[in-house]
Amino acid sequence: MQMSFRKMAASTEPLKVSKSLDISHLIRNNKEITAVSPLQAELTLTALPGDVVDVQGPLTAEVDMLCSRCLGNVHEHLDMKFAEQFKQGTEPEDVDEEDDTLYVDEDTVNLDPFMEEYFLLHLPFAPLCKPDCKGLCPTCGTDLNQSSCDCDNTVVDPRLAGLKDFFK
Repeated sequence: MQMSFRKMAASTEPLKVSKSLDISHLIRNNKEITAVSPLQAELTLTALPGDVVDVQGPLTAEVDMLCSRCLGNVHEHLDMKFAEQFKQGTEPEDVDEEDDTLYVDEDTVNLDPFMEEYFLLHLPFAPLCKPDCKGLCPTCGTDLNQSSCDCDNTVVDPRLAGLKDFFK
């Protein structure tokens, strides 16, 4: 999605833009994400004083992932609030640290990389099929959410392992 600074500066009304963005290339090498829907964007571009363009709106996507504990399927609906401000020109040296304005040199800005970044930042770090997922048995691999196993999974401190059989 291309945004033109000249077009926005000439506009007195906010510009509403809808776009569907294919983001499948972002997950191509990620084995934990099995499927992703196109990213839906409903953005509003508003010209602000000082040649600043404010871009805001919701981004939504559907993602199928693997549970980080039991490797079961997890379906997530991601709702993200996109909010960025762009200004044409080079960044001044005395810019305030609290200023989140993005400075760009060209007259047109491609918003796709910024929307892709929002998607990647909103992916769950460790997706779970349910909050109390028990995971897999580390010894036999049984899904502990569906059944239990008789494996001895007690962890013995290696410094005290020699004393484990002391009283036998």
